[in-house]
Amino acid sequence: MTEPIITIVDDDDAVRDSLSLLLNFRGFRCRGYASAEACLEAWSPEWRGCLLLDLRMGGMDGLALQKALAARGSRLPVVFLTGHGDIAHARAALKGGAVDFLEKPYAEGALLEAVNEAVARDARQHAVQSYSEEISARMARLSERERQVMEYTVAGKPNREIAALLEISPRTVEVFKARMMEKMQARSLPELVRMVLEAQAPK
Repeated sequence: MTEPIITIVDDDDAVRDSLSLLLNFRGFRCRGYASAEACLEAWSPEWRGCLLLDLRMGGMDGLALQKALAARGSRLPVVFLTGHGDIAHARAALKGGAVDFLEKPYAEGALLEAVNEAVARDARQHAVQSYSEEISARMARLSERERQVMEYTVAGKPNREIAALLEISPRTVEVFKARMMEKMQARSLPELVRMVLEAQAPK
């Protein structure tokens, strides 16, 4: 698993340094960027952890960076830090999915709470994504007939009806169903249904 890193984007060198020092002391790894553009250029889909974004910077601001990263498919949780906070900006940040919106000078406890929540959210998202990818990989290993049997089984059709639809014997349906359940690593039909729904859920 990729280690979570706190990505700090702030055009104030002193702020980046102090945040990194505080978070390093609390056991977090950090990296910093002096501009939103530099962060956007360096961004990778493999990044884990969270983003600490300054709201107002020269060039692209924090909200614009949040939107640009989201457009690229980033799901990294965001915590905003700003010395110029207002309700409109806070609402926009939170509507965009930010974990928190903190004003400078921030309280150390509030910052650590927000960062911990953001990192935990990222871990939950990654776990769900990994599980979904694993289910899709299991489905890809099914033969065409096993996939057909799975689809009819999930739809609630009994073996005799599946046999008639596929023009095979009920006993053959049982054989394909057993193979399919083994490949899917499903211990029961309800578990199989949950797997298929998870694989089909919008990401």
